Amino acid sequence: MTVGIRPAELRVLRAMAFGQSLKDHRDLEGNKVFRLHALDGSAAPVAAGVVRALVEQGLVDSNKKFPAATYWLTEAGRSALDGAAVG
Repeated sequence: MTVGIRPAELRVLRAMAFGQSLKDHRDLEGNKVFRLHALDGSAAPVAAGVVRALVEQGLVDSNKKFPAATYWLTEAGRSALDGAAVG
């Protein structure tokens, strides 16, 4: 596994690389809930700390829209996946 990337972070990066969309959904008070949206329409929660770590490492970025921002893999995120162990 790439140094510094925890397993939960790697799972999110891989899911995004395989077509899932990471979004944050905010309410009027600004509280965020992060979800990975699969192509079949299902959604799975993602811990805020995982997303925060990915953003801080420069592996994902977002369009910063309200009330639902969409995230994408950065070049650094794609490179991290290229260097990650398969599994």
